[in-house]
Amino acid sequence: MRSRFVSTRWLYRAWYYFRLGYATYFSFLLGYVSTFVSVYYLAIRNIPDLLKAFPHFWEFTLLGTAIGVPLAVLIGWFHMKGTKLWTAEVDIGMEANPYNYKIPSGYWKDVFTPLYLELLRQNRKILALNNLLTPEDERTFSKLEKDLQTLISGGYIGHPRRRSM
Repeated sequence: MRSRFVSTRWLYRAWYYFRLGYATYFSFLLGYVSTFVSVYYLAIRNIPDLLKAFPHFWEFTLLGTAIGVPLAVLIGWFHMKGTKLWTAEVDIGMEANPYNYKIPSGYWKDVFTPLYLELLRQNRKILALNNLLTPEDERTFSKLEKDLQTLISGGYIGHPRRRSM
């Protein structure tokens, strides 16, 4: 059973890396080149006035790059900083990410969360010894302790958003 999980996990990871590499690099480069080729050979070469302005493909590509790259940077900046579009994308990613409702493996699970749990327990003891622990405080401490134990054992806190159809 474990080997099937490992092979399935590898397959999902390979699929993710394929999509990332293809969408980010391969299709970007292919789209960039094919746009210039298509526009030049299907439009500019068939319009005499434009062919006079751009008698060679490399001249058209150079001008298109000189105009297109800064324009794309400006549009990208505007997308990230000038509109609420990026905020909406991040919000959706946060809501959909199941790891925002559990502790990631590593030092958070092995060091920091157990430390927080121990600090919580020690604070509870100090408050109890000084007769400062109210019933409401006790309920809060108990809930936090239960939640931290759930997180340490690999469980979820809260309700990760499920796909809605």
